[in-house]
Amino acid sequence: MLVLPLVRASHPEPTVAVTAISTALALSTGLGGRALLVALAFLTGQLSVGWSNDWIDAARDLRTGREDKPVARGELVPSQVRAAALTAAALCVPASLALGWRAGLLHLAAVAAAWAYNARLKATLLSWLPYAFSFGAVPSIITLARDEPALAPWWATAAGALLGVGAHLCNVLPDLEEDLATGVRGLPHVLGPGRSAVVAAGLLLGAAVLLAVGPGRPGVLPVVAVVLAAAVTAAGLLRARRPGSRDAFRAAILVAAVSVGLLVARGAVLVPT
Repeated sequence: MLVLPLVRASHPEPTVAVTAISTALALSTGLGGRALLVALAFLTGQLSVGWSNDWIDAARDLRTGREDKPVARGELVPSQVRAAALTAAALCVPASLALGWRAGLLHLAAVAAAWAYNARLKATLLSWLPYAFSFGAVPSIITLARDEPALAPWWATAAGALLGVGAHLCNVLPDLEEDLATGVRGLPHVLGPGRSAVVAAGLLLGAAVLLAVGPGRPGVLPVVAVVLAAAVTAAGLLRARRPGSRDAFRAAILVAAVSVGLLVARGAVLVPT
């Protein structure tokens, strides 16, 4: 059965998280039934990104014996993951354009940036850039899909970019040694594990603060959200000290969920007034 290995190769945690967060934002901005189109566009885009990662990194994962990768375990061959990635990418195009040409093109640009990371940029000092662009674009993809399209507020874009770069640093932490052995030298590899963890914590907390105070009228709920984000970040980075632990990346996803949950709870704050 190829289904379970393909699911594991799709990087299901970030795929589900990004799709769910984007759909929740779409609902909070009043997109109604069109939020299903948002979910479809983000799901196909994230699937294509996850599968392209395992396809492009197949040889590297085999050399380093990545037991968490289905291709390295012999459960899939690279051509199968490549076919899945290209199929998902093809489906992502009409799904994205169904949101309107502005939102659709921005989403496709974000997906293309993620593919560029997988193909080349992850091994350079620009490894952070696709994360900053793609995550920063999410709020505007949602607001541009409305009947009256408009760019999202600056604070939402900035917070998305901070979350993206923080997630990038957290995601790479468990693989630093394996990456260096295969010639990958992105920003986290130059910073090293200690500084990467400190910078990631600062970025994640900065994003939480921006999303808490950006809409204005901060009250008890934003303060609770920031404190919770700080606790989750600290716990994730502490647990990430264990070899191979991905708890820091899971913490980044949780911080994003807490921050976006705060926006959803406060209503249509992304909608320009």
